Amino acid sequence: VQLQASGGGLVQPGGSLRLSCAASGRLFGANVMGWYRQTLGNQRELVARIISNGAADYAPFAKGRFTISRDRVKNMVFLQMNSLTPDDTAVYYCNFQQRGNGYWGQGTLVTVSS
Repeated sequence: VQLQASGGGLVQPGGSLRLSCAASGRLFGANVMGWYRQTLGNQRELVARIISNGAADYAPFAKGRFTISRDRVKNMVFLQMNSLTPDDTAVYYCNFQQRGNGYWGQGTLVTVSS
């Protein structure tokens, strides 16, 4: 399984960004797609994830500001991030899980700064 993430960049506080991730390879119907983030010196943490039936869960800091969605036909997952703050600055990683295996994308940097 290969994951290709895109959409990171520089945004001002209060702004929005949309991250995208496309999965390819040997994919099965039952899977979980999600986004994690990591800052220097810290562990990677869950931002949001969505399972095959569309059910999603969010980290507390993401609730009300971020929305995860997926396109099952295109095997893509999206993360719409609104009301961004400097604390959201991190490398964001796409994650794909199926049949007990997990896969990571290359990471995309999100910088929130004025």
